[in-house]
Parts: sequence; structure tokens; C-alpha cells
Amino acid sequence: MKIRRFYGKDMREALKQVKDELGGDAVIMSNKKHADGIEIIAAYDKEPDAQLLPSKVVPNKSANLPKKTPTLSEIIGDSGPDSLKALLEKQSKSASESQYKDVKQATEQQPQIYSGNSVSSNFQQDNQQQDALQEMRQELSSLRQILQFQVSGLIEQEKNRKHPLHGYLLRRLQQMGISDVLAEEVVSYAPEGADERQSWLFLLKLLANRLQTKHDDILSQPGVIALMGPTGTGKTTTIAKLAAQAAHKFGVDQVAIITLDNYRIGAYEQIATYGKIIGCSVKQAQNSNELSDLLYQFRNKRLVMVDTAGFSQKDARLIKQLETMKQNTCANIRNYLVMQANCQYRVMQQTVNEYQKISLQGCILTKLDECYSLGEVISVAIENKLQICYLADGQRVPEDLQPASTKFLITSAAKLYKKFGLIHNRPNIVNNAAVAV
Repeated sequence: MKIRRFYGKDMREALKQVKDELGGDAVIMSNKKHADGIEIIAAYDKEPDAQLLPSKVVPNKSANLPKKTPTLSEIIGDSGPDSLKALLEKQSKSASESQYKDVKQATEQQPQIYSGNSVSSNFQQDNQQQDALQEMRQELSSLRQILQFQVSGLIEQEKNRKHPLHGYLLRRLQQMGISDVLAEEVVSYAPEGADERQSWLFLLKLLANRLQTKHDDILSQPGVIALMGPTGTGKTTTIAKLAAQAAHKFGVDQVAIITLDNYRIGAYEQIATYGKIIGCSVKQAQNSNELSDLLYQFRNKRLVMVDTAGFSQKDARLIKQLETMKQNTCANIRNYLVMQANCQYRVMQQTVNEYQKISLQGCILTKLDECYSLGEVISVAIENKLQICYLADGQRVPEDLQPASTKFLITSAAKLYKKFGLIHNRPNIVNNAAVAV
């Protein structure tokens, strides 16, 4: 038997050296730990040299029998495997189990302690997982929207199949500019046994009954009125029309105009020119205190009209102006919203939402002569229960201003739809395929 010593930085490396030099049948005699690694003493069978045998040997029967090599279990008193191959397999398995236990214990006891590379790797994995989840959510949301669209289309088809006349009338109202919610509500009251023309006239009358108007409310009641609204709605021109009609009806000494528009270039000059032509007093107020002083100065006038500055509903200065009007509640100012009738439905709806923060007595619709559809403004007025007082359909002062009429509005809306909204009245334009692409 030959005995060798092997050194390695760990047990795996030392056992590999034993296997490479002595083979898989070598026997481990002992192992020790050192500061530099592991020391292993291994032995393997070898034929004894003749010169090493004793000169005088008494032969006996037992001498001819092969001497049994002591196993690793007998040497170190362990029940482990005897061969190096089995020991390597056991050592590998033990090392794997020990490494798993160490990682698990470190994770459970101190999850916040990681190396820099480990933290970076985990962070990248978390980001990838979050990106994947976000992408899945977006795909599910898109699928949901598509399914909702398909289901709504199937429901709409089923409704049209059961009530084809209702579907036809609903489409006509929507093409006229009536909002979807209001159109569905109105169509639900359509008579069952009536034909298409009778049902259409019934719906128009129903819209007329829902629309609220005030006949000549501003000129018939004395006091202070303020016209408010976004930029470009025609507030200044509308005030000039009202002042001219009031001066003609009550006298120029009974009418006064105050402007709060200190932002637009030439705003005061424009209203002052109108006042000079009409013959009424025109003053300018810079703030709420000056407005209060002018209102007190014109307290004996029958009608005092306040021209406010035009701001977008998204402009923060609008809130300041509304607060100025609220501070003069002692003057009992009646506020009227001026809207141009040729706006989009959502624009008008948002405008009403912003200006309803103060008490609105009604509204004045302008630029009716520029409209191709009146269903949008009719829908906004009905849905917000906003009373319409005057209609302006031109730039002439004071001719192009008339008291609001429900019949006139609904009839004009139907005529515009008949002229511009019907499919057979639309011009057929042949598009160039290359340009279209």
C-alpha cells in the first residue's frame, strides 16, 4: 500500500487530485483543515518490493492468503463510503445541500443584505417583471375595449332589428347634432303606431317643449346685467345691440355701460365708440372697488350693462373675474352667459360648467348665421336647463338681435339638417387615390 498527501483549497479540489493520481479505488486515510485549505492522506494498493520483505519468514498457511486492506470506515471509524468515487458523490451532494441551506438562512434572517451585483440583478429582474405586467395590462385593456365595442355594436343591431323606426329616428337626431344621451331619451318616447314623418314631427315638438327660453327678459326688467363668456363670443357687440334697443325704448339717459375688459387692445375704445353713437355713458373699471363706485354712480339709471373681459375656460384669470362679480352681490347683478352657437358640443358644455360657478340668469346665443348645425347648442341648453334669452345672427347694430323663440330654434335646426345633414344632399367628391393614401 502506498500513502500520499494531497493539498487543496477545498475538499472538492483535494479529492479531485486524489482521483486523478491514484484512481477511483484509492482509500482516504484522514483529512485535516489548514489555514490554506484541506490536507488529505490517501492510500492505494501496490505490490510490495522484494527487497523490503524480511529475510527470514516462517511460512504458514495464512501467509499465502491475501491481506485485506483496511477500509476508510475502519480507519476513521465512520460508516461512510469506502471508494473515492462514492465519497466524491457524497461530498458534492453535501456541498449543494449546505450551500442551499446557507442561502435560504441568509435570505430569511437578513433579506436586506445583498452584494452590489445581486441587488442590481434583482432590480433588473423586478423592472423586467413590472414591464411585462404593464404590457399585459395594456393588452387586456385593449381587448376589453374591443370587446365592449363589439358588444355595444351587437346590442345596437339588436335594437335596430326589433325597432327599426327608432333606430332610424335616433340616427337622424344624432346627424342633426343632438347628443347621444338626449337623442336616446327623446326617441324612447316616440309613438309606436306612427309613421316616419309623424314620429319625426313628434320628436321635434318634444325637443321644443324641453327647451327653455326667456322672452325679452333683459330689456323688460330694470337693473344691472353683466354679459360673460369666453373670448370671441361677441359680448361687446351684443352689449351695443342691447344698449341701442334700450336707448330707443327708454331714452339714452336711462342707459349706461361699464367695461371690465382691461386686457384686450382697443377694448375700451370699441365700446366707447358704440356709446358715442348711441349717446349713452360709458365708463371703465379696473377692479371691484371701482366697479362698486360706478354702480353707485349709475344707481338712478334704468339699465346698466357690464361688459366683462373674455377669458378661456382654462384661463386662471377667469376665476379672478368671477370672484370680482361675486363681491358685488349687493348691486344685484344679473349674469348672462354669451355663447357662440357654432362651437363643438364639448366646448360649450365645458364653458357652461365653468360659468355656472356663479348664478346664471340665462344665456345669449350668437353667430347663428355661421352655423351649419344647431343640435349641439340645443342639447347643451336642454341638458343644463339653461334658459335662452336672445339670439344674435349678424354684426348689424341693433338689427341682428331678437328675443329667443323655441319654435324658431327647433325649426332652424331642422332646416339646417335638411340642407346640410342629409346624405343625399351631400356633394359627391371623387378623391384621388394617391392623395388619399
